[in-house]
Amino acid sequence: MKTLTISDETYEKIKGQIENQIKEDTKKIEIKNIDGDVIYTSSKPTLKEAVEEAVGCGANLCDADLYDADLSDADLSDADLSGANLYGANLSGANLCGADLYGAKFYGQGGEQKLTKKQVPEFLEALGFEII
Repeated sequence: MKTLTISDETYEKIKGQIENQIKEDTKKIEIKNIDGDVIYTSSKPTLKEAVEEAVGCGANLCDADLYDADLSDADLSDADLSGANLYGANLSGANLCGADLYGAKFYGQGGEQKLTKKQVPEFLEALGFEII
């Protein structure tokens, strides 16, 4: 075994370079609003997990641009998604109970699930509408 002696200054430089490389190698997912501003950053591996993390932290996702996002089976309960762009997003199985969806843009992916007239009130309640 050989020993290499370096100065404290050189050690700190090498340490800093390694730490910077580790930060660069860590993938970050940015959730942006419709104006392109970053409103949440996560190191989760998928957008779905990043959105769930943001919701769990109480982040304001108002006006979030979630165009074409795969949010199937996501827990979005109590999320503030007012004004969000959900055009083309897959929300099948997502929990939207208590979510604020006022002004959100939905145009969907054309699912195969059909609602009966009897199911409409339950569906609207799940979206947070109060039936009077």
